[in-house]
Amino acid sequence: MFCSRCGGEMQANFLACPKCGRRVGDLTGGLAQARLERHLHILGVMWMALGGLFLIPAVILILVGSSVHFMVHFREPFGEAFGPFLMYAVGGSLLIVATGGVCVGMGLMQHQPWARMAAIVLGVLSLFHAPLGTALGIYTLWVLLADEHGEEYQYLARSG
Repeated sequence: MFCSRCGGEMQANFLACPKCGRRVGDLTGGLAQARLERHLHILGVMWMALGGLFLIPAVILILVGSSVHFMVHFREPFGEAFGPFLMYAVGGSLLIVATGGVCVGMGLMQHQPWARMAAIVLGVLSLFHAPLGTALGIYTLWVLLADEHGEEYQYLARSG
């Protein structure tokens, strides 16, 4: 038995092609992709865009935190030490989220095996960042959790 999309050899008990991930019995003739495959590219681009949006305030906060003692003269020693540290901490956490979003986006687009679980975790965490994070979190969970046990994503990861 051979896959009608990629021509890879398959056994009769396979549910999907091990090379391209196309489900057995899909009568679309190779013109349409599976639901997961269609949405993975969109989801990857959206995670990379959100990572880019988080990168802008991260860089601004880190730069302002490094030069805040030149701009603002604190009257308390606690404020002088705590102000820049707080800006560094918030900027650093935004930088970590931005880097994570870009890495997960690239991983999803390349069908990396680790990217599905990382995207699910980031999707749950982003539910609390209204409005864009919430929308992206819901879309991420809808795309990646609708697949039963991640079998279709595993086939795509193996073929990539």
